[in-house]
Amino acid sequence: MHHTLLLNAGFEPLRVVSWQRAFILIFQEKVEILEEYSTSIHTVNCSFKIPAVIRLRRWVNLKKYSPVIRFSRANLYARDEYCCQYCYKTFNDKDLTMDHVYPAVKGGKKTWENIVSACVKCNQRKSDKSPEEVGMKLLKKPRIPTWLPGFNNTLQTRSAHSLWEPYLRFMEKGFSLASN
Repeated sequence: MHHTLLLNAGFEPLRVVSWQRAFILIFQEKVEILEEYSTSIHTVNCSFKIPAVIRLRRWVNLKKYSPVIRFSRANLYARDEYCCQYCYKTFNDKDLTMDHVYPAVKGGKKTWENIVSACVKCNQRKSDKSPEEVGMKLLKKPRIPTWLPGFNNTLQTRSAHSLWEPYLRFMEKGFSLASN
């Protein structure tokens, strides 16, 4: 059956909910309907189109509710979009390594701000030196993610409907789930 995309009051995608949960939120007047599927559900007296996209009427402060994003190999690769931060090529997780930007042997810590995804070749080339020492440039500065890694992929694997696309583009433009 259909799922419904739930947006924050500022149109940021929050999560995917069941169509049943969407109706509960609608009847509680917590959301407004932005898009509907052509499919309907019927009661004895009424017919309702199933909501495809709904938006909260009140803002939810995501920083207040967002969990701390655990540092892990999988989350690191997701943050870096499975891309080597030195040669800028995309790899599968088996062909990536975790690289300390400031080398561990020189006191570099295992933190979001000091570790990036790197292919084996680039990691070996860089060795225990800084990127500057070997003439390598990072694709982007490593940061603590402010979004849940894989969120957009989760939406796509849940069979994102074409009605969702304009709202998912909001994320592609660099907006995060924890912005504002």
